[in-house]
Amino acid sequence: MHDIIEQLQEMSETVPIPLELPTFDQLVMAEEEILMPLPGELKQYLLYASDVIYGSLEPVTVSDPNSHTFLPEVTAYAWSIGMPREYVAVCQQGNSFYCIDQEGQMLLWNEDGSESEYWESLWEWVEQVWMKS
Repeated sequence: MHDIIEQLQEMSETVPIPLELPTFDQLVMAEEEILMPLPGELKQYLLYASDVIYGSLEPVTVSDPNSHTFLPEVTAYAWSIGMPREYVAVCQQGNSFYCIDQEGQMLLWNEDGSESEYWESLWEWVEQVWMKS
């Protein structure tokens, strides 16, 4: 995990207004908003790497409630179009969502209700999907 975070930080693009890493309290508020705990790997990502801007995908964040990547809003939208409530959205791609379950397995949930791809962990998804986007 630490090596992947380090790689992400090195790959991150420089932008005029950079993203901020959240506080632990902001994670707790996000959990309260979605009424469920965040999986451990997602918490680690949010605390240590959610300020990374890289590639064509924009994973969720929790430090700015006005952002289009704000985890509670992205997850609520995904639930509203049919994503099962046991999943938490990690990244929106159109009306498909890369999401994570409470055991930490990642999957691609599609608007038609199908689940088309799986990864054993968030970090595997980061390496195989996000870092190659």
